[in-house]
Amino acid sequence: MLSNPQSKYRPAPAVHLPDRRWPSRSLTHAPIWLSTDLRDGNQALFEPMNQARKLRLFDQLVAVGLREIELGFPAASQIDFDVVRHLVERDLIPPQVMPMVMTPARAELVERTVASLRGARRATIHLYNATAPAWRRLVFGLSVAEVMALVREHVELIRRLTDAQPETEWVLQYSPETFCMTELEVSLDACATAIEAWAAGPGRPMVINLPTTVEVATPNVFADQIEWMDRHLPQREHLVLSVHPHNDRGTGVACAELALLAGAQRVEGCLFGNGERSGNVDLVTLALNLYSQGIHPGLDFSDIAAVARVVEDCTALPIHPRHPYVGDLVFTAFSGSHQDAIKKGLAAQADDAPWEVPYLPIDPKDLGRSYDSVIRVNSQSGKGGIAYLLQREHGLVMPRRMQVEFSAVVQRHADASEAEVSAAQLWALFTQTYLAPQADGLALAYRQHRVTAADGGWAIEIDLLAGGVAQRRRGAGPSVLHAALAALAPGARLDSHGAPAGPGWALVELAAPGVAGTRFGAARHADADTAGVLAVLSAAARLGAFDAQCASLT
Repeated sequence: MLSNPQSKYRPAPAVHLPDRRWPSRSLTHAPIWLSTDLRDGNQALFEPMNQARKLRLFDQLVAVGLREIELGFPAASQIDFDVVRHLVERDLIPPQVMPMVMTPARAELVERTVASLRGARRATIHLYNATAPAWRRLVFGLSVAEVMALVREHVELIRRLTDAQPETEWVLQYSPETFCMTELEVSLDACATAIEAWAAGPGRPMVINLPTTVEVATPNVFADQIEWMDRHLPQREHLVLSVHPHNDRGTGVACAELALLAGAQRVEGCLFGNGERSGNVDLVTLALNLYSQGIHPGLDFSDIAAVARVVEDCTALPIHPRHPYVGDLVFTAFSGSHQDAIKKGLAAQADDAPWEVPYLPIDPKDLGRSYDSVIRVNSQSGKGGIAYLLQREHGLVMPRRMQVEFSAVVQRHADASEAEVSAAQLWALFTQTYLAPQADGLALAYRQHRVTAADGGWAIEIDLLAGGVAQRRRGAGPSVLHAALAALAPGARLDSHGAPAGPGWALVELAAPGVAGTRFGAARHADADTAGVLAVLSAAARLGAFDAQCASLT
C-alpha cells in the first residue's frame, strides 16, 4: 500500500457559477418520480428477477402511485423483452402510467427496443451513451466530435422508427451517461445535439436526464452542474430536466434534493435505494423527507411495511433494520434519555396539533406502523422506556421512584443476559419482583380478607398461605390499607399510597426501622381494597418486614 494513497485521486473540479441561486431556494413541491427498480435495480441483483417477480413488483410500483416506470432493457434480456410485450399485449399498463425502456446507442439494439413497445398507448425511449473523458479515451476510443455524431445518428434512427408507429405517443429521453464526470460544455453539446435531432418542441416532448453515474463529488458540485445546465440548455421550456443520482459517496439523497433546488424537475431512483455498487437514490427516503417538511410527495407509503415486504421478496435483498423510515428499528429507541423524551412527547401530542415528538421526525402511524416497537429495552435503556412499556402493555402507571427501583432490576438482568429485554421478559421480571411475593424463601399467596368497622377505623382479617401453610393475620387502622399494614408488616410505615396507578392497580411504598430506603409493592385486582391488601403484602415481603413464621395457624 502506498504511504499516501490519496495522491492517486483528483478532486472533482468546481463549477464556475459565482451567482448560483440554488442555495437560497426551498423545496415547495414534489418532483416527477421515475422508478428504475425493474431496470437499474434489477441488473444489480445477485439473481435478476424472473418474469413473475418483475410483474409483481410492477404492480406494487403502480399501487404506490408511481406514474413513470422504467420496465427494463428489452434489447439486452429476453425476460425484459417478454415482460414489456406481456404488459403491452394484455393492456396491463394503466393509462396514467408512462412506461420507459432503455437502449444504448447501437442501431440493432435501438431497433429491438422500439419493437418491444409496438402497440403501446404511449412510451418513452431512453437512449444513453457515455461522454466522460475516461470513457471516450479508454473504453470507446472516440473523439468529442465522434461522440456527437454517434448521438445524432441514433436519435435520428429512433425518430424514424417511432414516426413509423404513429399510434403510440412517443417521448425521447437522452442521458449523457457519465454526466457528472463530463466537461459541462461536452455534456451540453451532447444534449443539444439530441434535442436538435429529435426536434424537441411543442408536440415532441423530451427528457434530458443527467446522472451521477458514479458519484465522485460533494452534492453542492452536482447542484452547480445542474444549475449550469438548466441555464444553458436550448429549448428549455420544452424539456423535462431529470436527474439519476447514484450513492457511491453515500450522498445520493442529498444530491437529488440539491439538484431539485438547482432546477431539476424529475428524479429517477429505486424504492429503498437498490442499484449497482452503493445503489441508486432511495425514492422512499426522498419522498418521506418531503412529507416530513409538510410537502405531500404524491406517493402512497401509508403501509410502508407491506411495500417493503414485496420489494424484499421480489429482489431477494433484505432492507437494513436502520434504513430511513422503513427499517424495523428506525422508530425504536433503546437509549434511556431518548425513551423518556419520546414517552413525554407522545403523552403531550394532540391529534390536531403539529407533530412534535422528540426523536421521531415523522409519526409512525402515517406509514401504517404502530408505536409497539418505538421503545424497546436493553442494557442502554432507562426508567422512562420501561415505564412506557408497562403502561402500554399492562396499564400500569409507575411513579418516578418506583421507575428508579424497577429499572435497577431490569438493568441487572440486561447486563447479565447481554441481550434485548422483550416486553414479555420485562413483564416476567415485574411479576417476579412484585406480583409473586416471598418471605423467608416461602411463597406468599393471598386467599381472602374480611373487613369490619372498629373504633372509628377498620379491622381486618387476612387469610393467606406461606409456603402452602395457612395463616390468618389480623390488624386495625384508620383505613383498610393501614389495617392491612398492621396485619402484614407491624412496625413498617406507609411512605406513599393512593397515586393513580392505572385501572385495577394498587401501588404502595413502605419503609421500616433499620432498613435502608423504601420498597414498593404492586398488585392488580378488580376490587380496589383487595388490590391494596395485595400491594401491602408485596411491599412487606420485599422490605423484609413480613415474618412468615410469626402468625398463628388457622
